[in-house]
Amino acid sequence: MAKRIAIFVIAYDAVNTLAETIDRIPAEVMAKVEEIFVIDDCSQDNTYYAALGYKEVRKLDKLRIFRNPVNLRYGGNQKAGYRYAIERGFDIVVMLHADGQYAPEVLPRLLEPLENGEAEMVFGSRMAAGGDPLKGGMPLYKFLGNRVLTWLENHIVGMNLSEFHSGYRLYDCKAIAALPFELNSNEWHFDTEILIQYKEAGMRIAERPIPTYYGDEICHVNGIAYAFNCLKSALAYRFHKNNWIHLPKFDVARKPLYQFKPDPYSSHARVLEVVERERPRRVLEVGTADGYLTKRFVELGCEVVGIELDPALAEGAAVHCDRMLVGDVEALDLSDLGEFDMIVCADVLEHLRDPQAQLARLVERLKPGGQVVVSLPNVAMWLWRLKLLFGRFEYEPKGPMDETHLRFYTRATALKLLKRGGLEVQAAAATPIPLPVISPSFGPGRRLAFVHALNAALTRLRPTLLGYQFVLTARRPLKPAIAPPGSGPLRPVALPETVTA
Repeated sequence: MAKRIAIFVIAYDAVNTLAETIDRIPAEVMAKVEEIFVIDDCSQDNTYYAALGYKEVRKLDKLRIFRNPVNLRYGGNQKAGYRYAIERGFDIVVMLHADGQYAPEVLPRLLEPLENGEAEMVFGSRMAAGGDPLKGGMPLYKFLGNRVLTWLENHIVGMNLSEFHSGYRLYDCKAIAALPFELNSNEWHFDTEILIQYKEAGMRIAERPIPTYYGDEICHVNGIAYAFNCLKSALAYRFHKNNWIHLPKFDVARKPLYQFKPDPYSSHARVLEVVERERPRRVLEVGTADGYLTKRFVELGCEVVGIELDPALAEGAAVHCDRMLVGDVEALDLSDLGEFDMIVCADVLEHLRDPQAQLARLVERLKPGGQVVVSLPNVAMWLWRLKLLFGRFEYEPKGPMDETHLRFYTRATALKLLKRGGLEVQAAAATPIPLPVISPSFGPGRRLAFVHALNAALTRLRPTLLGYQFVLTARRPLKPAIAPPGSGPLRPVALPETVTA
């Protein structure tokens, strides 16, 4: 089935070149293109009226012409064009510059990878093998600048493109619709950011050589500012990948949010330490994810009953479980599960609407003397305190400020949660910021491993200030604790492995 193709002519002050550019579209392409639409970005000349006149003279019914009431800038105009192409249901959209710098004559070759399903984007490159930008009139300083900037961007982003800076782009509309391109810059480095998004989403980019043509058109790009913004975007992406910052526009990898953390100082390592030490026979694991902890519990000789909200993740954990319940723990009937020696709630209670009530329900399934192991994020860590000091309270896809968290805990409120659940707290350990997640260089055996070890030691000294998460172990009393008449409230239990900040 033939694909529906549209050509998006992006125009600004192109009164002298627009008609010639459209005329240069090959007849074979013109025949199969369903629509050509021009979006004039509030030009200072008569580009819009020239386009209207061209349509009337050529009697080109498939040409549609739009004019932005205000200047949206280069990136903003692209956003308008892609929105239009997606809303119209096209399969392929070609971005063609109205100044004629990018040759319409090569469109048949550029369309092939998209028409054949070989790529989600085609990038017309002046620097690819077969192109000769200097012969086409590219100034030497632009050629050298392009080479150097592309090398830096490839190195930072982790790509291998012949250039980043050609504006000749063809897109699969379903692919671009799946990306948050609306979050990209409205300036010229929109082109860099959408390349990074395609890379991060694992989409295929096909490069094809194109001829270079420099005529007497006016360049509206400030080269220094453009280079700075391109590098800024590339570095921002690298910081995002290293979990130093969170940028929603680059959050397109579709990777599972929660994965096993092998770091010996992590909350997962702490939970496994407790299970290995106590050797419970029967374990209820609430929130199994895909079974990364479940598998290790079984290897330690435990019989595991799992609960998981996500059916896709539950499928992976079920192979390790004696029994698997799929659904919201707050709605599931737990009455027929029997009794357990241990209940594990790793990164779970903060997601619940009423964690206190659910903890009480879970404790009912615990044998007298049985244990609960809970990990909770520390909202009072120094980083969040600093952000609040400057008026920032920002959610993130994962971590202590996970956007799915409904409850936030300090060490004191985490202890109160367990005590109100009728449990005797045995230990409350703090875990450090997971530096190996930020960069592998902090991992075991790596050159910066000592930094992570030092961070872990400092966290033990000041858990409430430096702790990233708390891992708490509590016991269901063998008998209900009853205070003698007139003795006043029960005294709190001592907490080994805990130092008050």
